[in-house]
Amino acid sequence: MNKQLITNARLVNEGQITEGDLLIAGERIEKIAPAIAADDATEVIDAAGAVLMPGMIDDQVHFREPGLTYKGDLATESAAAVAGGITSFMDMPNVSPQTTTREAMRDKYSIAAGRCTANYGFHFGATNSNIEEIRALEVGDACGIKAFMGASTGDMLVDDPEALEKLFADAPLIVLTHCEDSPMIREAEQAARKQFGEDVPMSEHPAIRSADACLKSSTLATSLARKHDALLHVLHLTTEIEMGLFDVGPRSGKRITAEVCVHHLWFDESRYAELGTRIKCNPAIKRPQDRAALIKALNDERIDVIATDHAPHTADEKANTYFLAPAGLPLVQHTVPLLFDLVDRGELSLELVVDRACHAPADLFGVRDRGYLREGYFADLVLVDPEKTWQVTADNLLAKCQWSPFEGHRFTASIEKTFVNGNVVYSDGALTGIVAGQRLECSRAR
Repeated sequence: MNKQLITNARLVNEGQITEGDLLIAGERIEKIAPAIAADDATEVIDAAGAVLMPGMIDDQVHFREPGLTYKGDLATESAAAVAGGITSFMDMPNVSPQTTTREAMRDKYSIAAGRCTANYGFHFGATNSNIEEIRALEVGDACGIKAFMGASTGDMLVDDPEALEKLFADAPLIVLTHCEDSPMIREAEQAARKQFGEDVPMSEHPAIRSADACLKSSTLATSLARKHDALLHVLHLTTEIEMGLFDVGPRSGKRITAEVCVHHLWFDESRYAELGTRIKCNPAIKRPQDRAALIKALNDERIDVIATDHAPHTADEKANTYFLAPAGLPLVQHTVPLLFDLVDRGELSLELVVDRACHAPADLFGVRDRGYLREGYFADLVLVDPEKTWQVTADNLLAKCQWSPFEGHRFTASIEKTFVNGNVVYSDGALTGIVAGQRLECSRAR
């Protein structure tokens, strides 16, 4: 069995930072100790004081396959993900065909097999009419059930009150919601068209997709979850006023949990003038006060998970006017470095980052043997040099869309190595070409 020994590391795990060694045997962590002796058959990797942490588990990405692969695909985006410290991802169902039947889910897993550099899992999509498919889901068929309770495309919008009642009453798995009120957004869009025509300034985006539209929808979602005692995870929160819907405290006692995405922790509406549609996303990036409230809610244990909502589009698509430019941006390659920047700025602690980006998704979705530095767990690891800076340029982008809102930014930390199931898949600024991803086993049931 191949063995690798990582020595002289700063291990960040379960609220503590310790100095020590970690031994990998095959796919798994065999031993963690202050010092481990290596035999002649063991490859030794000297971390030289770098941070060793579990790989991030990203519970919300849009890798665009099947059907939208000109924007991205499971192979390209999972490769970009490991370069950004993400070793496992959960992909959303708004692809083509949409993942709203068990047959479509089986097909998607077949497409993924042998092509993902990171570990992969998929969410099942709710519609106004597929409750029987949802009722038939068994634990392990999907990571969770995604409901777009806000403006979306096709039949993915769940806005029928009866369908929502049935979803929250009968969902066998955790329900994930995108919360924005579509009627309020449509009314705001009409008002903006009347004032500006088709070329609405991007600065209007947080007013069109407003805090009140978010609050109305997330209030409905949380009330339905409480009514039916459902497991609910509210995705990509963006506003200060929504924070009162969520409890402060450890996630172990919660049936309703909350998520924030990295771009909402980083950007605020002042950046629209510079970046325009490049940072157009739904829900919208909003006020500096909202960004500050999200940071505070992470520190208060009110927000439970950090994710990306990686959603690539081509540069040509994003170069359109307000209504024609699609929402979403590529994020996975720069996620862990971005979080280290927030640590460097004193807004978050390293222990908190690891808890919310690695431990929490494993707990909330029942991911088997991942998300922690524990003996016997899969060796999904990231070695980070917190003092080695690097700049984002067009030449070092890995997402298929080949652009980033971070171009020109210099991060304070670098991903030195990423391990997936014991394999080094990214090292010293380059992919190794090893495709090591496995299907995630998710076991959390209602």
